[in-house]
Amino acid sequence: MGSGTGPIRILIADDQADVRSAFRMILDVQPDMVVVAEATNGAAAVEEARRLRPDVVLADIRMPKLDGLEVTRQLADQCKVIVVTTFDLDEYVHTALRHGAAGFLLKRSGPVLLIEAVRAAMAGDALISPQITVRLLRHMALPGAEPRPEPEARAAAAAPLIAGVPEELTAREREIAELVADGATNAEIGAGLFISPGTVKNHLANVQRKIGARNRVGVAAWVWEQAAGR
Repeated sequence: MGSGTGPIRILIADDQADVRSAFRMILDVQPDMVVVAEATNGAAAVEEARRLRPDVVLADIRMPKLDGLEVTRQLADQCKVIVVTTFDLDEYVHTALRHGAAGFLLKRSGPVLLIEAVRAAMAGDALISPQITVRLLRHMALPGAEPRPEPEARAAAAAPLIAGVPEELTAREREIAELVADGATNAEIGAGLFISPGTVKNHLANVQRKIGARNRVGVAAWVWEQAAGR
C-alpha cells in the first residue's frame, strides 16, 4: 500500500502518449495502485510531483526540458523514482542509481516487471531489469573484467545487496538462484521448472534470507561471485 492505508499513488512521466496510456492501463487495474497524474516532460514531472506528492514516479530518460536522470536527482529525496527507458546503456544505469533511483527498467521488460518494480520500490527495494543486471554483474564479478566507470556509483549500487555468511541452499534453491542470475523472471522460471510463480517467489525469499541478499539483484550478484570463485 502507499502512504498511510491508501493505494500506491503513481505519476507517469513520458513524452510519448501511447507509453503513458499503456502504463496507466497496467497500473490502474492493480488493487493497490492508482495513477494520479501524467507529465509529458521532465520539468512538468518535477512540478507535478512536488504538488501532488505521489509515492512513485515512473520517469522516461529522454524527455524534453529535463531528462529522467535529472528528474531522479531532484525527486529521489521525496518519492520513489523508477527510471523506465528504451535505452539499455550502462552509463544511464550508473547515473540513475547514483542519483537515488528506486529501480531501472527497460520498456520491453513487460507489465509484470513494471508492477513488481513499483511494489519493490515501496518496500524499500530496487528492481533492475534482468537483462541489465546480468551484464553489469559480469563486469562486477568475473575475474579479469575491466573496471567499470564511475566506481563510486557501482559501489553504492552493489555494496548493500549482499551481507553475511550464506547458509547452504537446497538444490532447488540453487537452481532458481542460477536462473535469476541468467536474467529470468519469476514467471519464466516457473514455466521452465513447471512450478507456479508464487512457489518461485517463496524459494527466492528463502534464497535471499540464506545468503543475505536484499533482492534479486543481490541473488544474481552472489551467483556470479560463486562462479568467479570468490
